[in-house]
Amino acid sequence: MTRRGKVFIFNKFAGVLEESSDGGYRFQYTPSYLAKPNAKAASLTLPLRTEPFHSKIMFPFFDGLIPEGWLLNIALKNWKIDPHDRMELLLKVCGDCIGAVHVEPFPDKEDL
Repeated sequence: MTRRGKVFIFNKFAGVLEESSDGGYRFQYTPSYLAKPNAKAASLTLPLRTEPFHSKIMFPFFDGLIPEGWLLNIALKNWKIDPHDRMELLLKVCGDCIGAVHVEPFPDKEDL
């Protein structure tokens, strides 16, 4: 099972973050976002490019969007999420983050 999230930068759909069934992660900017003259990178570690990024662990930038402390405890309690399931936390809690980037879950049947 692959879980996917839509990555928005300044409220513009910018890319897709995926977790594969083997636990690896992939992030790729959409061609339409890259074509925008004012496109901004999600972070310095994820510069604008057409090729996907791959990682065996959650990308540190996206992991950093997940709340900590008491706010994380509220999310864990209310949604009954495994605290080690970083993708689930990202998809449940990071739809309204402070800053330029937020992540929303893909509806089950939606494609790019």
